Amino acid sequence: MTVMQTEENASGTGICAAPPRRHPRPDGQDRYTISEVVAFTGLTAHTLRWYERIGLMSHIDRSHTGQRRYSNRDLDWLDFVTKLRLTGMPVADMVRYAELVREGETTYAERQALLESTRRDVLSRIAELHDTLAVLDRKISFYATER
Repeated sequence: MTVMQTEENASGTGICAAPPRRHPRPDGQDRYTISEVVAFTGLTAHTLRWYERIGLMSHIDRSHTGQRRYSNRDLDWLDFVTKLRLTGMPVADMVRYAELVREGETTYAERQALLESTRRDVLSRIAELHDTLAVLDRKISFYATER
């Protein structure tokens, strides 16, 4: 299984599938140039090449002229990676997760542990942001009543 392949859970839906995409993809199309992927994802071409170089993306197919050709599975994986980046997960952990996916089903427990650790970090940051928001709300309220 490649990193870009989506595993399915019991309901038949992809467990690595991202929520609805921000940029619709053309119906029936499954090959995209790097510039199209840049437009779909908002990532830079440099970032896409770097992801491939560090092992965050598996081998990307190439055209007969050597141009990268991304598939819908690649775009789904990039959606997921983008979500992981938003969590603050370190790149090294993201690469490790990708390696585990490539190793197959025997790594489910390790993948779960990695995601649970990231989830705990996200919840901690959310709590900090709620506290910060409360402080801001108190200050805003103070200034609103003092005028």
